Amino acid sequence: MLLDPSPDQEFFRDTTSRFLSDRVPVAEIRRLRHDPVGFRAEYWRSGAELGWTSLLAGEEAGGGSIGEHGLVDLTLVAYEFGAHAAPGPLVPTNVVADVLSRYTDAHGDTLGDLVEGSATAAWCFEEPRPGSRGATDPVEIRVEGEHVVLRGTKRPVEAAASADFLLVVGRTGDGLSQVLVPSGTPGVRIVPLKSVDVTRRYAAVDFDDVRVPITALVGVAGGAAADVERALQVGAVLACAESVGALQAAFDLTVAWAFDRYSFGRPLASYQELKHRFADMKMWLEASHAISDSAAEAVATQADDAPELVSAAKAYVGHYGGELFQDCIQIHGGIGITFEHDLHLFARRGAANRSNYGTPAEHRARIADIVEYQEANR
Repeated sequence: MLLDPSPDQEFFRDTTSRFLSDRVPVAEIRRLRHDPVGFRAEYWRSGAELGWTSLLAGEEAGGGSIGEHGLVDLTLVAYEFGAHAAPGPLVPTNVVADVLSRYTDAHGDTLGDLVEGSATAAWCFEEPRPGSRGATDPVEIRVEGEHVVLRGTKRPVEAAASADFLLVVGRTGDGLSQVLVPSGTPGVRIVPLKSVDVTRRYAAVDFDDVRVPITALVGVAGGAAADVERALQVGAVLACAESVGALQAAFDLTVAWAFDRYSFGRPLASYQELKHRFADMKMWLEASHAISDSAAEAVATQADDAPELVSAAKAYVGHYGGELFQDCIQIHGGIGITFEHDLHLFARRGAANRSNYGTPAEHRARIADIVEYQEANR
């Protein structure tokens, strides 16, 4: 990420990398595999002190950026999270913090808790696809006097079980609304789900006529479409940055293995077939770095082509990242499919991120819609 980072950004990234190596080495990640939360509260608070949760919040909430754009700075943290397969609700907490940073008058206290690391949040956006095995009713948000009522299910929701606050997206008539719901509110039921990523936790969240004060609305009822689109872009950008970090780690592991492993008296890396394969993998990796950086800058600057660039990045990294991980596993041979080898941790992170905030197919469809709209309005 960032071909030419500033000295401050490089120091920030290096500090994060060393912190993760010290606090959550591979042995600790494996130990946390069956932990219901997946990370320690003290670890998260220490990360917040390093700046993980403050880059998208304004100065009035204790936030601030290192470079010109906080989102670009945050991709450096996300990259290191992917490169270390690190646990913790980095993406969902920051997605919620970014939304709340535009509504500090009503939700400044919650934003302050997220920034200081004393609380975490989950963004309840995804819903089961119609016709899928887990299909349920989508979330409906109704305004009834001085209260807001939520009913329906969101799944999968990253970090829901450990979250103190749930930012819920739902339908209000023909529009979208967002409501900030404390996770302990009566009627909220969180059911853990199994995930391919053993370092993170996902859940289904049921809202059974959950009633909260109307002040829990984030923005205007039925008028949250722009905020939801922005949150989706921020989440996708951070997911891409994480995936690129995981891809880089997997590629480096595989190159080192190919030089160390001998076959018929020669290192694997000396065979021409594998040289061509590595050339393809390197091209996919560098392109993933570039397109992820471009998408992050576009969203940070609110460029006109941000939606298109985000979808292009998500589709490219999701597709070719899967190809790269598969090649890494194949080149490692038998040990590439064992749980004891570290490679699977990065492959699992990439596999989970492939569908988070939209699959490659969904983002290709978004690009097609954008192009169709542009052609129709020329």
